[in-house]
Amino acid sequence: MQNLIKFNGVTVFQDERPVVGNLSIEVKQGEFIYLLGKTGSGKSSFLKTIYGDLALTNGTANVCGFNLLNLKPSEIPFLRRKLGIVFQDFQLLSDRSIYENLKFVMKATGWKDEPKIKTRITEVLQKVNLEGKETKKPHELSGGEQQRVSIARALVNEPDLILADEPTGNLDPETSEEILKLFKQISESGRAVLFATHDMLVYNKFKSRTLLFENGRIEDKA
Repeated sequence: MQNLIKFNGVTVFQDERPVVGNLSIEVKQGEFIYLLGKTGSGKSSFLKTIYGDLALTNGTANVCGFNLLNLKPSEIPFLRRKLGIVFQDFQLLSDRSIYENLKFVMKATGWKDEPKIKTRITEVLQKVNLEGKETKKPHELSGGEQQRVSIARALVNEPDLILADEPTGNLDPETSEEILKLFKQISESGRAVLFATHDMLVYNKFKSRTLLFENGRIEDKA
């Protein structure tokens, strides 16, 4: 299995303050990994380094073939095409339909062929069980459905790696379990998933490799 992430001796800084120290980790294709820790423990900062939002200045770090230590600003969009990012608050465009939300992201990442865009949107909406919802606006959907749209959006470019930052934080327990199962299916299809949470109800639904964020360190628990 190919390494998608390889960090060695990395310290993550936020506003010049070390958040996570001496991090060494490898993530392979198809792995599902929890990032577990309290709010403020460094989970989001770690994810931000992966998608190029926080610069790294030490150690060695490679994500999907990109060297993060000398990553140029012009390379960040190309790195992000290899990634799918899902946030807690959905971040959907409220004035546009679900179809237009997905199309907006695709156009921004270089898709030009309208028939191919339409086919791909149909495919990803089927994967998240939202076929037939293309014309709906976000406010017409439940919270769980809106999160499924953001997962579909993360999948449109067929990424190698999905980063999910507290994706069930605004959802009820039943819906959270459905979303967790969906991410598990995504990992079983060959993509790696990093699933950040501090919700033990979600975490205890099924066991998987865990990176425990605590006291400025990460403990890797199989």
